[in-house]
Amino acid sequence: MTLSVLVDLTRCTGCKACQTACKQWNDLPAGIPEFDNNLTFPSKTDGNTYTVVQHRVTKKDGQDVMRFAKMQCLHCLEPACVSACFAKALQKTAEGPVVYYPHLCVGCRYCMLACPFNVPKYEWDEVFPLISKCQYCFDPNGRYDRVGRGQKPACVDSCPNDTMIFGNRDEILKEAWNRINGDPKYVKHVYGEKEAGGTNWLYISDVPFETFGFRTGVTERPLPEYTHDYLKWTPTVIAAWGGLLTLMYLYTKRRGEVGKEQGQDKNISA
Repeated sequence: MTLSVLVDLTRCTGCKACQTACKQWNDLPAGIPEFDNNLTFPSKTDGNTYTVVQHRVTKKDGQDVMRFAKMQCLHCLEPACVSACFAKALQKTAEGPVVYYPHLCVGCRYCMLACPFNVPKYEWDEVFPLISKCQYCFDPNGRYDRVGRGQKPACVDSCPNDTMIFGNRDEILKEAWNRINGDPKYVKHVYGEKEAGGTNWLYISDVPFETFGFRTGVTERPLPEYTHDYLKWTPTVIAAWGGLLTLMYLYTKRRGEVGKEQGQDKNISA
């Protein structure tokens, strides 16, 4: 069973209880307040922040409205970061979370390049930097595990407004469409249902998702499939390149031998 979260942005009041709960559960240090132009602190996730609540003022029906959105790793069904990580530092669990194993990480940052949602962050301020991202409150060692034991993630459990609901992805998706079809205020789209092959964090909203910087042009095809399309030609490319280099070597060697023979002939004639 894949466990997912539905985030109803129409219910979020921006209290940041989820952001605080994430910090506490993961024992992450607080940062120095630095607000962006939209009064969001911090403005994006970083090495010590797994989730942020974005604040935006936008137009709806000709009126200014204030909306909030919780942002974190979306935990893709077929994560590109896992596909790109040759060290197996990022792994997909059966329950749904995409978990990071720092002791396996080599710091190549391929996951940062592969992620279509710009989620993994690098700990630039650390002496021995690692990758940082939401673990979905999943601990493979079991000591601090919540999701693996069927409990809600700390952020979901802390929300006082029922902005988020946690459960089986099929049931969560059904609830999302029931809300959308039952109330015309909602945008007719569940963000995360199909983006990049689907994600375990799903969003519904009454304002365009672009308002919060959601990438709406993401392909619906799982990104690891693109990786496979290229990597399947790797053996052929390597063999062809090796053959070309061999031919170039033999050609160069033969030219050298011919030049040497011609030089010897000239010496004999002289």
